[in-house]
Amino acid sequence: MPSPAQPSSTARLLRTGLTVALIAALAAPVTGGTAPAAAVVLPTGFQEQVVFTGLNQPTNLEFAPDGRIFVAEKGGRIKVYDDLADTTASVFADLSANVHNQHDRGLLGLTLHPDFPTQPYVYVLYAYDAPPGQTAPYWNDNCASVGGTNGGRCVVTGRLSRLTASGDTMTGTEQVFVQDWCQQYASHATGDLAFGADGMLYVSAGDGASYDLVDYGQLGNPHNPCADPPGGAMTPPTAEGGALRAQDLRTPADPTSLDGTVLRLDPLTGAAAPGNPLAASADPNTRRIVAQGLRNPYRFTVRPGTSEVWLGDVGWTRWEEVNRVANPTSGVTNFGWPCYEGTGRQSGYDGANLDLCENLYTGDGQTAPFYTYDHAARVVTGEACPTGSSSVSGAAFYPAAGGSYPTEYAGALFFSDYSRDCIWAMLPDAPGGLPGAANRRTFGSAAANPVDLEMGPGGDLYYVDHAGSVRRVRYFPGNQPPVASISATPTSGTAPLTVTFDGTGSSDADPADVGRLRFEWDFTNDGTVDATTPTATYTYPAGGPYTARLTVYDTLNASATQTVPIQTGNSMPTAVIDTPDAGFTWAVNDTISFTGHATDPDQGTLPASALQWRMLLHHCYTLDNCHTHTLQDFTGASGSLFGPDHEYPSYLELVLTATDSGGLAHSTSVRLDPKTVDLTFDTSPTGLRLVVGATEQATPFTRTVIQGSSNTVSAVTPQTVGGVPYVFGSWSDGGGQSHVITAPATPTSYTATYAPQSGSVRLPQSQWSVAGADSQETLLVNGRPNNVRDGSSSSIWHTQRLLSSPNHPHWIDLDLGSTRTVNRLYYLPRQGSTAGRITGYEVYVSNSRSSWGTPVATGTFPNSAAEQTVTIPPTSGRYIRLRTLGAVDGSRWATVAELNVGVPG
Repeated sequence: MPSPAQPSSTARLLRTGLTVALIAALAAPVTGGTAPAAAVVLPTGFQEQVVFTGLNQPTNLEFAPDGRIFVAEKGGRIKVYDDLADTTASVFADLSANVHNQHDRGLLGLTLHPDFPTQPYVYVLYAYDAPPGQTAPYWNDNCASVGGTNGGRCVVTGRLSRLTASGDTMTGTEQVFVQDWCQQYASHATGDLAFGADGMLYVSAGDGASYDLVDYGQLGNPHNPCADPPGGAMTPPTAEGGALRAQDLRTPADPTSLDGTVLRLDPLTGAAAPGNPLAASADPNTRRIVAQGLRNPYRFTVRPGTSEVWLGDVGWTRWEEVNRVANPTSGVTNFGWPCYEGTGRQSGYDGANLDLCENLYTGDGQTAPFYTYDHAARVVTGEACPTGSSSVSGAAFYPAAGGSYPTEYAGALFFSDYSRDCIWAMLPDAPGGLPGAANRRTFGSAAANPVDLEMGPGGDLYYVDHAGSVRRVRYFPGNQPPVASISATPTSGTAPLTVTFDGTGSSDADPADVGRLRFEWDFTNDGTVDATTPTATYTYPAGGPYTARLTVYDTLNASATQTVPIQTGNSMPTAVIDTPDAGFTWAVNDTISFTGHATDPDQGTLPASALQWRMLLHHCYTLDNCHTHTLQDFTGASGSLFGPDHEYPSYLELVLTATDSGGLAHSTSVRLDPKTVDLTFDTSPTGLRLVVGATEQATPFTRTVIQGSSNTVSAVTPQTVGGVPYVFGSWSDGGGQSHVITAPATPTSYTATYAPQSGSVRLPQSQWSVAGADSQETLLVNGRPNNVRDGSSSSIWHTQRLLSSPNHPHWIDLDLGSTRTVNRLYYLPRQGSTAGRITGYEVYVSNSRSSWGTPVATGTFPNSAAEQTVTIPPTSGRYIRLRTLGAVDGSRWATVAELNVGVPG
């Protein structure tokens, strides 16, 4: 992505009062009824209403068959409402001691048994606050001792558990079903839960890897805390760690992890469900998996009446995906991450020349997304939804029959994007058919932080606003009700308190009702109408707190209501951030210390326990196009954390909220920009392509990064420019073909030197070995496959003739030890004899002996005792297979005295 200019000094540090939405997200009390939201833009006839408020970072919503509503909060609490009219939730369970609540980690998955409450089970999926083998609470939501959540050392695991309900509370103990999902980094954690029509429990989770870097397990100190194979510090091409955990099912020689997968489980035990495609495996995790190759499948839904899993996989720097697991029991679906993103190869991982990706590129099988959208493009042409920062965050199917929405929505897939604040509908191409990837429409632009979509009672779409509310979208085929809006000034103070009310922000979408609304004010919520004008004033005596209510009516008497709390005898506190001062900037791993205080007109200086801090990370596409992650919460008058390792552009925002004893809260914030540095990349000769982070680019180019940040670089090899093939030689900093650069404090240049492929040199025989052959002639002392590399033309590999199938082709495999670019194979027949000399042949090059793809060279050898040369288009791979198709005597025996491998020179 292009490097934006540095923000101006004015923009570097902003102190501002925050909106009610953010105050609500910090758990300050919010009082009100079902207040319609005014900002979202919906199709004609649709209207959004806020159903529940005052939630602390809600993540998931579930409707029980008996009418109750369960809401998960990221920190680990599950709340339950009796019905949609309930404004006071009960706490069903508090798992906060076990839940690791930092950055994107937390309680993210929630579902109920389909027969709830007859089967009184509530299922949860969350980040467990301990490394593998340890017991929570281990980190206590604070990773400062190991460099923060994004330093690669604050390792946690994922946990799937079943809770038992007794009324509105959990009874008994948490029953742990699965504890796995090693998560080295702060994002791509556990995901979602849902039941299929088959009665099985489906589970999703991310890869647990870095969201900044090409991560194949080489990051962190100590290295490899998730104990990924082959062990120790990871290097290409054999590394299997980091994001490659999403491909772990393809390495059966080691135990299977669950990162980057979808599971299908028995809801009574957590074991693999009957009928799973790999049910015969001896590995219990392998048996559980029905899909793999996912980066961050944060949300998914099951198509009604089926067990089809439709999931949103959050992309890296360019592509968001909507993926479909069409038949979970027919075979494991591989969506290709990290080797693929969207429909094409992921440049960062492709450039690292990793075996697991190279094998996938040569035909191990990858399923393309059902639909994918580019971060730089609109989902629907001409829509108001922005481009840029993107993260697909919700999925829900509309009922095929019986819903309240217009008939064109029957069977539609709704999906949302948290960063773009938008909701779309993907409509079926035909009644009863699948959603059409091209049949998309914008359903809601400027939606409020959608992180979960659910279909609720009556066929209405609900969504979770991560800032603290649950919202419903209703359809009115005829007259739409109005939208009530209150402005009240002031809302607290010493009695007698005169408050000015303004309802002129209320509106109605029906043209006949514009300018014709009726107003009824009830200033003390006692059922008495106190005023009927659009604006009014009222003086409150001591006592309270009070609730003022505005009811607005249209010409057909459809109404809407909004309330606002009024406190007398209690005035608003003032929160003050003392440090850091204006102009403070930070580098990765710098200590960011902060202090603050709060005063209150009634209580004086508030105690430290009244101060709540939240550090927010703004992750940006450009500096004015960002989405937000919560890094950490703190309580007290002071605290500190380390500057996070993150790609640029990004910045931090430190929020302080002070709450007095009466529940009044005030927030202020400070923006903290990072120290940056320009890194310049070039090649010799210039104009070749390099990969920095996620993207590949022709040199020379410059990237702006945060000082102290880790940045992965790869020299693409081989590559052709101007018709000349080139292979990588060296980096100016001495690093390997793919390595990590720690950004210095001053501008620095890095150059990768390449050599033209002007011919071929024989690879020393000490650098390759025979990996195997299909047969050997046991009657000959000198008939072993390894003889083809001993330097002697008198010792040979001679295959055994199969009497049952004398025309059976034979093969021999060579192992280069690592991925190499090959352009020649030299064959020397057995000397002194023409019997059994190879005539027809095929040559294959691959990174996997289990998947060879198509031959890179085919042909015939003449009846000659001279060395023969097979010319191969420059091809990268670790293994070479020579497959013999004929011999001069017709027996199709293979007789080889010597083989040599040529590499570009």
